[in-house]
Amino acid sequence: MKKKIFTLIMLIIGVHLYSQDLPFSYPKYDPYRDAKKDLDGALLRAKKEKKHVLVKVGGEWCIWCRRLDSLILHTPELISYVTKHYVVVKINVSKENKNEHILSKYPKIPGYPHIFVLDSAGRILHSQNTEEFEYPADAPEPGYDKEKILRFLKVWSLKH
Repeated sequence: MKKKIFTLIMLIIGVHLYSQDLPFSYPKYDPYRDAKKDLDGALLRAKKEKKHVLVKVGGEWCIWCRRLDSLILHTPELISYVTKHYVVVKINVSKENKNEHILSKYPKIPGYPHIFVLDSAGRILHSQNTEEFEYPADAPEPGYDKEKILRFLKVWSLKH
């Protein structure tokens, strides 16, 4: 029994440590997180680290949200750039929690995922429909174009 408890504790610690290395404040869109608290924390961190805030709006129900996360997390060039230049916050939108109290302050979102770039004071610098990052409709399989995303990230990051 003690061995099972120890193994479980080590697994939890490992998952926690792994998630701390991600550029996202948490690994999934979570309807039970406090979006205002997460955003406020990201703004403080962005000010301290002299970065912009990348606000990703979507949900686990959204296949395109999961595709975008997967591409960023599994592309070393993207994950490195995001980590170096942005503080990332994910705001959940789902039937459980639409986060209207936060998102009502932002421009209307045409679809998910959607990205807002904020300065460290919380001012909106850019609102981005991610559909523009997708491969053409005649591509062999649906997905996002890494180069388009990287260009976008470079345009909106603070120049160091």
